[in-house]
Amino acid sequence: MDQAQVVIIGGGAMGVSLLYHLVKQGWSDVILVEKNDLTHGSTWHAAGLCTHFSHNPTIQMLRATSVRLYRDILPKETGDSCGFHRSGAMRVTRSADRMAEFAHVAGLSKFTGFDLRVITPEEIAELHPLAQVDGLLGGIHEPDDGHVDPTLATNAMAKGARQGGARIMRQNPVHAIRREGGSWLVETAKTTIRTRHVVNAAGTWGWEIGRMMGLNIPSVPMLHQYLVTDTVPAVAARIAAGLPELPIIRDPEESWYVRQERDGLILGPYERHAPPWSIDGVPPEFGAELLPPDLDRIESIIEAAMARIPALGDGGVKSVVNGPITYTPDANPLIGPAYGLDGAWLLTGSSMGVMEGGGAGWFLAHWMTHGAPPMECHAIDSRRFGAWADRDYRVEKAIEAYGLQYGIHYPREERPAARNRRLTPLHDLMLERGAVMGAVHGWERPNWFSDRPGDASEPGFGAPDWQPHVRREVAAATDRVALSDISVFAKFMVEGIDTLGFLAALGANRVPRIGRIGLTHALTPQGGVHSEFTVSLLDNTRAFLTSAAGAEERDHDLLRELALNFDVTLRNVTEDYGAIAVMGPGSRAVLSRVTETNLSDAAFPWLSVRRIKVAEADVMALRMSYIGELGWELHIPRDRTKAVFLALEQAGRDLGLGYYGAFAADSMRLEKGYRAWGSDLVTERTPHEAGLGALVSPGDRRFAGREALLKIQSSPDRWSMALVAIEGCEQPPFFGHPAMVGGQPVGVVTSGAQGYRTGLTLALCYFRSPVPPTKMTIEILGRDYPARILNDVPFDPANRRVRSVLASPVPAGSLS
Repeated sequence: MDQAQVVIIGGGAMGVSLLYHLVKQGWSDVILVEKNDLTHGSTWHAAGLCTHFSHNPTIQMLRATSVRLYRDILPKETGDSCGFHRSGAMRVTRSADRMAEFAHVAGLSKFTGFDLRVITPEEIAELHPLAQVDGLLGGIHEPDDGHVDPTLATNAMAKGARQGGARIMRQNPVHAIRREGGSWLVETAKTTIRTRHVVNAAGTWGWEIGRMMGLNIPSVPMLHQYLVTDTVPAVAARIAAGLPELPIIRDPEESWYVRQERDGLILGPYERHAPPWSIDGVPPEFGAELLPPDLDRIESIIEAAMARIPALGDGGVKSVVNGPITYTPDANPLIGPAYGLDGAWLLTGSSMGVMEGGGAGWFLAHWMTHGAPPMECHAIDSRRFGAWADRDYRVEKAIEAYGLQYGIHYPREERPAARNRRLTPLHDLMLERGAVMGAVHGWERPNWFSDRPGDASEPGFGAPDWQPHVRREVAAATDRVALSDISVFAKFMVEGIDTLGFLAALGANRVPRIGRIGLTHALTPQGGVHSEFTVSLLDNTRAFLTSAAGAEERDHDLLRELALNFDVTLRNVTEDYGAIAVMGPGSRAVLSRVTETNLSDAAFPWLSVRRIKVAEADVMALRMSYIGELGWELHIPRDRTKAVFLALEQAGRDLGLGYYGAFAADSMRLEKGYRAWGSDLVTERTPHEAGLGALVSPGDRRFAGREALLKIQSSPDRWSMALVAIEGCEQPPFFGHPAMVGGQPVGVVTSGAQGYRTGLTLALCYFRSPVPPTKMTIEILGRDYPARILNDVPFDPANRRVRSVLASPVPAGSLS
């Protein structure tokens, strides 16, 4: 039997990159096993495109790291070329919305430090003389992009890994994987390996390897075709004249890319309804093979590409590549710990394995060796999907993701495939009351409420069509009383004699007193925010915790690992409870009509929790508010949630009771400066940097990240967060806009919205200095808007409303 600290399964660009980077981090006792030969999955037939273009800074960094590795680092370290061509690249468009998207990515790239620039049709023609620019509005230029030889790059990483002591076992398929004691046993054709860590980097075979590990991997092989032409006279003439290589060109509207390949061209189409392949398991004999061409499927895309690049028609088809590439439901890779399994990791599901592979290996190697990712990981965390991402879900979403490979990324976009996977107990009632639903972590939740049956959000930039509806919802919560279905929260129950010790070790804030509510942030070893928990201490042996819906599996893993050190029982009760927010100055009056519990400030103060009876249901009532109004969050056994809602609704009719959704909540929480996990609270920044120093109370407790947290707090290089008001902007700001001072990016917007109670356009921003600038502009979709720091929150800074000092029932009809 062999021994290793890590076994990586899969010899494509992703797995070999991890092998290389683990060695660089000092973990030399690493084995990679591959069923065939290196690159014999989808890597060998990839077109090798490398880009910096992304709407997410973490994915942008994966791609940029790959470029640096292939272009500079590996050739210098190994002496072997990776075949990297720094051709540059561009995306072109006829769509005004696409131009807005390009402006957004260019703005984000100013902050992340990459050179992406919006260009005119004239500049497109200059950069790519073979392209017709008729009808184009413009494009975006990516000068540091290019393409690489996937086989050369993978072999160079393998050489670097071997030089550091790593082992590669080729022609060695995995037959079984099982847990034994504190180790994994990986049974292969040649040997059995005992290992502390096992990594699924199997790509096309990721689903099968996941099944061996006891996991359901939400990825599907999709068939992708591209054409390689014979000699194209215009390209050959450029080479003869000593002209530079043509840049890669993409037309997202027509859904294709074209790049130069020697004296010919490669055309890669993405059809809207591509076929999935081998959904329930790739044939065992499949290796470095291709499927027969099926050009009829992509004929219309080929014609569109030839209209834009007429020279394509002059070369003739030399070969057609038709092979599988894996897609996840959102087209992002699965990177990180495998949910619920100690020592198990995922590095799979990438539809852009070569493009992202170099960086993905670096990312996971850092996570494994440092105990936390190097950057915020939510967009790629392997636990962002749960058990609800079943076979039908992954297939429907993979088809959608492939077809929208070049889809516009709109703010607050909701994509339609594979919906209604998780329904709250109030789902049907919400629809009856006009809810326009969004999806979060498989759940359906109300985004906003319409008075028109069948209404839906129309994606776009500029002032959204739902604003008048959301304004009305905010008015209901501000002037009267409003209900909201908040059942999607992740919910956990901690019980046992060590409950207080468990909570003391959980995060940076102290443990609340019995009957009280606290907010605590669990940290990474580097002091960043891993999770945010609302902690309700029911008694000395029981606590109820809630956290963000999208963090359910991630938070469950963290709590489960912590619980190993204490005599407590942990239960994930997310599906067991529904939850209703009752908010507004009339909330006490409504709730008093359906319970006998004394709801006065003296008996039931702000930030306290009580057991109450409503509609014959035992309810955990939390007096707290995420929107800055007097209110309660009611957590109710699932089968009684509907009855409680109807009782509240009936009790509030004469008070003008209304409803509000996620968009209204987002607006109101920003008027209070409340941070949101996953956008404002991230693994890269500490609670102090996020402006939440008041929630840091280390005392003499020991908790993860404590020392790093205190060190960063005194560092002159620490970041800061501030709430800013933006002037003259009708477009609600969203993630990724740069804050500029003197033409230089100094910060970035993490979340934003229109504030209907204050009349302000608001955004939370991180700044790369301890003290935010006093004057700045925020660049939104290519335009600069003056912005100012708000030294206090603009709505009820003294918290008089949540404490009910000003709250009293307001008659119906007083809509502001």
